[in-house]
Amino acid sequence: MSEEIRETQEQQEQKLEQTQEVAEQETFKPRPPGQRVTMKELLEAGVHFGHQKERWNPKMKKYIFTERNGIHIIDLQQTIKFFEQAYDYIADLAANGGTVLFVCTKKQGQDIVKEEAERCGMFYVNKRWLGGTLTNFQTIRKSIFKLKMLKKMEEEGVLDKLPKKEAMRMRRKKEKLEKYIGGIENMNRLPDALFVVDIVREEIAVTEARKMGIPVVALVDTNADPDLVDIPIPANDDAIRAIRLLTSRIADAVLEGKMRREAVKLAEGEEAEEVDFIPEEE
Repeated sequence: MSEEIRETQEQQEQKLEQTQEVAEQETFKPRPPGQRVTMKELLEAGVHFGHQKERWNPKMKKYIFTERNGIHIIDLQQTIKFFEQAYDYIADLAANGGTVLFVCTKKQGQDIVKEEAERCGMFYVNKRWLGGTLTNFQTIRKSIFKLKMLKKMEEEGVLDKLPKKEAMRMRRKKEKLEKYIGGIENMNRLPDALFVVDIVREEIAVTEARKMGIPVVALVDTNADPDLVDIPIPANDDAIRAIRLLTSRIADAVLEGKMRREAVKLAEGEEAEEVDFIPEEE
C-alpha cells in the first residue's frame, strides 16, 4: 500500500472519529441535579443488594438499610446522596481539564469500563492492574512507548519483513501490552482521579492512588472499607446492570464537564473577538 493511500485512510479515520465525538456531544444531554440517577433505576439494576451478612465490613453499617434473608440491603438514599457528590466532583474535574482513570478488572465489568471510558474520552484499566502503574509511572511509560513503537512497526509493514519467528514474538508482545496497558496508551501523566469498581479487588490501585495523593471515587459494596476512598458510592459492585448504570453515569459526568469546558472556551473566544474589533477612538 502506498504512503498516499495510507495517509488518505488515516485522514478518513480521523474525520470519522471526530464526527463520532461531535455526535456523542450533540446527543448527550446533562441531567439536572437530583435526576442523575433515580431510585427506580437503582432498584431495577439491583444496586441495593449487598453481600451476605457474614462478609460485611462493620464500617459499612451506616450505609446499610436492613438485612433480608441473610443479605445486607444497601440504603439507596445514601447511594443517591454520594452519587450526586461523585457526579459533581467528576464533572467539575473534567470542566477544569482533569483526567479520570476508570478501573475494573472483574470479568463482569471489564467491557463496561472500557466502553464507558472510551465514550467519554478517558483512560481505563480492565484486565489486570500492573503494580506501579501510578507509583512507578515512568516505568509504565516505557512500556507504553514500546507498545506505540510495535504498533507503528506493524502498521508500516516492518514486522512482515522480519523472520517469521521474530515477527510472531513481537506481535505477541504487542498483544500482551495492548491487553494490559492499551487503555492508558495515551495517558501522558498521572490521572487527576480514579473511578474504581470494587475496592476490595482493586486494593493495589486504591493504595497506589492514596500514596500519590490521587482522589478515588468508587462503588463500595458491604464487604469493603469506605474510609479508603474519597467519595464512596454505596452500591452492589458485582451485578452487571448495577456496574453499567453507575459507570455510564460517571462517564456522563465527564461529558458534562467537557461540554462546560468547551462552552467557556467558546465564550472566551467570542469575548476576545469583540475586544479585537473595538474601533479606536479618533
